[in-house]
Amino acid sequence: MAERVVPERQRRRRRPTRQGVVLSRQLIVDTALRLVAQHGAEALTVRRLGAALGADPSAIYRYFRNTDDLLLALADELIGRAQHGWRPTGDWRADLREIGLRIHRAYQAHPQAALLAAHRTTGRTHETRAVEAILGVLRRAGFPDPEAVRVYHAFVDQSLGFAALDAAALALPAAAQAADREVWQADYGRLPADTHPHIAATAPQLAAEMRRSGYPYALELLLEAVAARLPGPGRRAD
Repeated sequence: MAERVVPERQRRRRRPTRQGVVLSRQLIVDTALRLVAQHGAEALTVRRLGAALGADPSAIYRYFRNTDDLLLALADELIGRAQHGWRPTGDWRADLREIGLRIHRAYQAHPQAALLAAHRTTGRTHETRAVEAILGVLRRAGFPDPEAVRVYHAFVDQSLGFAALDAAALALPAAAQAADREVWQADYGRLPADTHPHIAATAPQLAAEMRRSGYPYALELLLEAVAARLPGPGRRAD
């Protein structure tokens, strides 16, 4: 998708497509998410989008400058979906926990798109709203601004890092996912205690634990560590 900027006044197509729908940024983003979910990153092309929309591929340029512009829109859409319906409660730990778990769920729901988008910085509406919300939670809790920024950085990177890691696993073919899970039972579970005593002692727990994401527990560890850095009476356990 080459760079080809269309003037703002020419960007909106009002005539229905062959499928009887009027194009919009949201329709294109939703269709792109569906294509990527079904066919992977290679589906993010003007030709395939145009075919799925029943529109001339050039019509996409009325809304997006190029593929990267569209990709950033997908990234921002995932962030927006994670925030949908969230409201702060005033309990900073509960609020951060909920935000983090929402981010993780949103990316797990779209693993192929998460692989493309989790590492991008969009600077767009949903992302800026999320940054504002998280910093607001931290500053209202009493964290000094330099500490609030550092906690924000660690919190978001942890959330997105786990989201991308778990999305990569979910994006594997089903047979590969099953084979990876079986390794903990079939290979690690058979290691002898005389050569691998610690693995042998914990093999059943390993096999069970490694079937699920480590993010919820890692998030709790982060929140415990952050609570210890909060000045004053906010330093407490849930």
